[in-house]
Amino acid sequence: MTSLTIREAREADLPALIALFADDPLGGHGDTLDAEAFPAYLEAFRTIAASSDQTLYVAERNGEVVGTFETMFTTSLTGRGGSAMIIEAVQTRDDMRGQGIGAAMIDHCIADAKRRGARVVQLTSNATRKDAHRFYERLGFKPSHLGFKMALK
Repeated sequence: MTSLTIREAREADLPALIALFADDPLGGHGDTLDAEAFPAYLEAFRTIAASSDQTLYVAERNGEVVGTFETMFTTSLTGRGGSAMIIEAVQTRDDMRGQGIGAAMIDHCIADAKRRGARVVQLTSNATRKDAHRFYERLGFKPSHLGFKMALK
């Protein structure tokens, strides 16, 4: 098995990233490879890239994007003003699951959070993704909170 590289995403990675999300039957985010949607993805990518508190990453093997995740840092008055890393958009290409890619991506997040002095790392996972929940628990995450969302569009 060849090594895995985790690096910051580049604009050229955008088609592969969109394909990862569009291929996810449980995502429910309306991601699509349709050309008319590309400008919205590009704008979002550029917004993330310009932020000092957000980073979009890719996991790459043999020059191919096989996974992705995004990290965000936030500070709260709770916890004596501590910072937290929020992990979003964790996705491993379907044919590459079970090869340690997801664990490597989360390990990268945890190391970065520690380096930046975060007091906690948190993420949400679709309620129907029972395999993902077991995966996160194996990595040390605890199902401590219940999340709520409200679609505005």
